[in-house]
Amino acid sequence: MAAEPRRTESGLPVEPVYGPEALRDWDPAERLGEPGAYPYTRGVYPSMYTGRPWTMRQYAGFGTAAESNARYRQLIAGGGTGLSVAFDLPTQMGYDSDAALAAGEVGKVGVAVDSVEDMAVLFGGIPLDGVSTSMTINAPAALLLLLYQLVGESQGVAPARLTGTVQNDVLKEYIARGTYIFPPKPSLRLVADVFRYCRAEIPRWNTISISGYHMAEAGADPAQEVAFTLANGIEYVRTALAAGMAVDDFAPRLSFFFVSRTTLLEEVAKFRAARRIWARVMREEFGARDPRSQMLRFHTQTAGVQLTAQQPEVNLVRVSVQALAAVLGGTQSLHTNSFDEAIALPTEKAARLALRTQQVLAYETDVTATVDPFAGSYAVERMTDEVEALVLGLMRRVEELGGAVAAIEQGHQKAEIERTAYRVQQETDDGRRTVVGVNRFRLDAEEPYRPLRVDPAVEARQAARLAALRAGRDRRAVDRALGALRRAAAGTDNVLPPMKEALAARATVGEVCDALREVWGTYAPVERF
Repeated sequence: MAAEPRRTESGLPVEPVYGPEALRDWDPAERLGEPGAYPYTRGVYPSMYTGRPWTMRQYAGFGTAAESNARYRQLIAGGGTGLSVAFDLPTQMGYDSDAALAAGEVGKVGVAVDSVEDMAVLFGGIPLDGVSTSMTINAPAALLLLLYQLVGESQGVAPARLTGTVQNDVLKEYIARGTYIFPPKPSLRLVADVFRYCRAEIPRWNTISISGYHMAEAGADPAQEVAFTLANGIEYVRTALAAGMAVDDFAPRLSFFFVSRTTLLEEVAKFRAARRIWARVMREEFGARDPRSQMLRFHTQTAGVQLTAQQPEVNLVRVSVQALAAVLGGTQSLHTNSFDEAIALPTEKAARLALRTQQVLAYETDVTATVDPFAGSYAVERMTDEVEALVLGLMRRVEELGGAVAAIEQGHQKAEIERTAYRVQQETDDGRRTVVGVNRFRLDAEEPYRPLRVDPAVEARQAARLAALRAGRDRRAVDRALGALRRAAAGTDNVLPPMKEALAARATVGEVCDALREVWGTYAPVERF
């Protein structure tokens, strides 16, 4: 009896041997093209890493703005080439640190930012015209972007010189992550307002990072990750077009964010398929003519969901393989997880080792010597085609349901991801899926490990800072600015200019979000699983 073939994470069979027959009737010109040319299967730039490596952007943020600022300085001194800000849960949900709903969460999973004063401390001593900054923030993304602009202006940095990315991808929050505030319609309007504002004010800024990473962390397989991400991307393009923008005016600043797992071959195929699909969608469906509008530029983070608390040092190996997959797949920037993140916030040593992993790949291996090393591989090209076919089928189903927002409102993507996550957990529990140190190759006793812990006094200190801020500001100026913001939200004007005025007057993140909640309401999800 023949053995059951091994399958990829997406459920595709993996053949023991691939030969020329795997690519029968396969046209290299149509499927591959040249590096830096349509359909961008081989990468979005002609030289890729032969000119310079990817951006090494380590995700960090915890406790107070001052503590996070110290970590950023360490990362920059250690050779990091970009910053990536993790915000705490209250900030992500649009609540101030002294709000009742923030209790117990301040500074825990990221840095607490309540006002422009916190943002100034967060980037103190870091010239904002000399660093590219990514901010993982979604529902209140416009607020944090404006706070960053205000800090830049206080440093004398013109907005046109600011570079970076704001995640601003609220659709995936409804699907997988949960840090949404407003219903989909006003949330999409806010996204379009950011597109329009940045085109006029901060032209070098990536206005959105359309994210599959968090869907993968929730359990999506590679095909689901790409399909639901690109479907969300299509929804954002349609939203901007409906708001009166021309596709080539905003599409060059769209960016994406994917996970990289330990299944190296499928991950490489996934990235190549995603580029090819997006290029065709943008050219054929939306008529984009600027080549930059057709390029799927993306950031990658190694798979946090695959880290284990058992034998945590083994995560160094996992992260190395995942990082290699991202590089071979053609990422534009990369964050490597620290080996201790399944236990707690990473220690300084662990964060440094994560950065060193990227530096070894960039400077000690030969993977940067040539563009797209897997091009023409029987196995990878066949997997690329097969992943592409799966992704297109999943995207068609979303379209049949009325598009990404309609499918979200029916609970479709969330239910599909939860079914996949349940299946994977079953396979791990019964041993069909090996997780080293968890269900095989275990130790009788784990070695003790001392993780980094956030000082619980952070919450009290942030509350004191807020009290001092409110006591020292012009309350009437804040009220006027918040009133202007409410009027803009109730009408059709871009909400970012009055929002910036309110933040400059020392309105807090929570106060600004509350003003929008008054006008737009909040979102309640649909459960289908």
